[in-house]
Amino acid sequence: MPGGMELMIIVFVVLLLFGGKKIPELMHGIGKGIREFNNAKAQVEGEIKRGIHEAQD
Repeated sequence: MPGGMELMIIVFVVLLLFGGKKIPELMHGIGKGIREFNNAKAQVEGEIKRGIHEAQD
């Protein structure tokens, strides 16, 4: 886990690379990607549980 100084350096580099106006777009994209990943994970878990349930019957 990065400490305070490392975190500040990371934030500074991100600001330099993307600029202040691009940060909200970047965060939106990351959030969307995380939501899609969680939805896919839930689907796979549901299919596995259904498969286990069907195998037990």
